[in-house]
Amino acid sequence: MVHPLKVMQLLPAMESGGVEQGTLEVADELARRGHQSLVISAGGRMTERLRDGGSEHLAWPIGEKSLATLACIPRLRGLILQRRPHILHARSRLPAWIALLAWKSLPASRRPHFITTVHGLYSVKAYSSIMTRGEQVIAVSRTARDYILDHYPHCPPERIHVIHRGVDENRYYPGYRPDENWLAEWRRRFPQTQGKKLLVLPGRLTRLKGHLAFLEMIEQCLGQRRDIHALIVGGVDRKRREYARGLHEFTAQRKLADHVTFTGVRDDLREILAISDIAYSLSSHPESFGRTALESLSLGTPLIGHDHGGVGELLKALQPEGAVEAGDAARLLSLTLDFLHRPPVPEPNSQFTRRAMLDATLALYQRVSGGSAAST
Repeated sequence: MVHPLKVMQLLPAMESGGVEQGTLEVADELARRGHQSLVISAGGRMTERLRDGGSEHLAWPIGEKSLATLACIPRLRGLILQRRPHILHARSRLPAWIALLAWKSLPASRRPHFITTVHGLYSVKAYSSIMTRGEQVIAVSRTARDYILDHYPHCPPERIHVIHRGVDENRYYPGYRPDENWLAEWRRRFPQTQGKKLLVLPGRLTRLKGHLAFLEMIEQCLGQRRDIHALIVGGVDRKRREYARGLHEFTAQRKLADHVTFTGVRDDLREILAISDIAYSLSSHPESFGRTALESLSLGTPLIGHDHGGVGELLKALQPEGAVEAGDAARLLSLTLDFLHRPPVPEPNSQFTRRAMLDATLALYQRVSGGSAAST
């Protein structure tokens, strides 16, 4: 028998990003299945979508690094006593500390089940250890699970549940193509891309994302093929404006400006990935998962990515020939030329889907709270 659930999810904000997207998807699914969903965050542009899906949102500064945030501890304690949720699910470090302190202040009989999700490969320190102190710990990939086991021996393996992030299989599938209105607007806005092989690197303009290695590869590739055009899709991190300026200066100095387009922030990355010939994931440090890498592969767009972390995990499962060691510039160029000549076809994505992620998450909620799982 499946019993109705009350679930509180906590995170800093509902602005944008993979953590926020996962929170929204779980909240929507809870509401769709008739459970009660409540999200606590500072709010943001995804809040309206959250409410439209049937969840309640409370705007608290629970992720703000300030002494005033400590006032959220007794406030959360009172809310838990009032609402009596079955699950308290923390998805970020500061909200998780607030949640743990409120949770521990309650009598054992009044405590909800405390779950944390390790979304990233955080710096290894006491502050980060909070994400491994849930009664149950969700790891978003095997890479994230290995990170926990390697660095936080207090967390027993049986407490860790690998639930891969996933994409909506109804939106990301081989053969998807943007409609004519979108294509017409793209051609109007970016005429320089017409008739070119499009090579796309998604990601905010931060040093870790590998933009310079990408641009250097484009320069070399142009020596052998003039029919390519590079797209860098992502906004400028407000703390990294100097880095972004340096990338633009590099393209000008190397006479790449006619062959590289910085699109800025876009809400249509799915469409851009679908019309691209090759997508890239070149982060210099391992990432826990790699959502845009999975989106590319799920659309059938070939991916070239560094063979580490979650991206390496995805490539091994769906397109092994796209893996390249970080820093191997010669291999990055040769793979690009090979893919342009003979593009590989990624395996269909039946493993890393939103449906699988939602079913597994709600099954865990039901299991720890004493019910049985159900999916539709």
